[in-house]
Amino acid sequence: MVAAPEDLLWARGLHYEHEGSPALRDVSLEVREGEILCVAGPRGCGKSTLLGCLSGRLAPGRGEVWFDGVPLHTLSESARERLRLDRFGWVGSEPQLLPELTAWENAALPLLLAGAGHRAARRTACEWLERLDVGDCARMRPGALLQSQRQRVAIARALAHSPAIVFADEPTAPLHQADRAQVLRTLTTAARTHRITVVLAGHDDRVTAVADRTVTLVDGRRVGADSPTAPTGPEGRAACSLSV
Repeated sequence: MVAAPEDLLWARGLHYEHEGSPALRDVSLEVREGEILCVAGPRGCGKSTLLGCLSGRLAPGRGEVWFDGVPLHTLSESARERLRLDRFGWVGSEPQLLPELTAWENAALPLLLAGAGHRAARRTACEWLERLDVGDCARMRPGALLQSQRQRVAIARALAHSPAIVFADEPTAPLHQADRAQVLRTLTTAARTHRITVVLAGHDDRVTAVADRTVTLVDGRRVGADSPTAPTGPEGRAACSLSV
């Protein structure tokens, strides 16, 4: 099946097993460029596995994953890793920051790994930390930061190298309710401003509310029709006061 011109990422017939137990069963979807897509469903439904397959972190047992005309499912592990470094960003439920590095050094890692100069990488990383309201934490190490601050640093790291897609796997799961809304708003507003596509996994209403469209998984299968988010802002998207 051929993707539509506006589809940046698409998958067909994905199957994946964890130790013999099916995690994905014949899952297909498309993600349009610039879209914020939510993958929803209860815990254990396959959301994390799907994001892993779409991002090249996992190789599906069967099925196809295409990104911008490139067949991820046929690439070697090293080629997938290079693609992830160059074109993808990742935010998980835990920040996974390097404790010996400062906040700006953590945020600059993708740039440095891509060969950017030290000064340019630092400037870009600090700009993103400022946009995400943690600029004053740039010289601090993760152990001195609050959980919500560490998660914002992780978001800055995911966005700093201007990826085509950011995959966010339940990025607010460990946070308090107030911090959850703020971190989601920060991530999605930054992505919209810079036209970065986001594939966001979550299971509560706050996650689906910030997305353009929601697909639902149950027991590893895609169920029901896509659910577009109700227009709440001037452009038919959830309104947000944060400017990044």
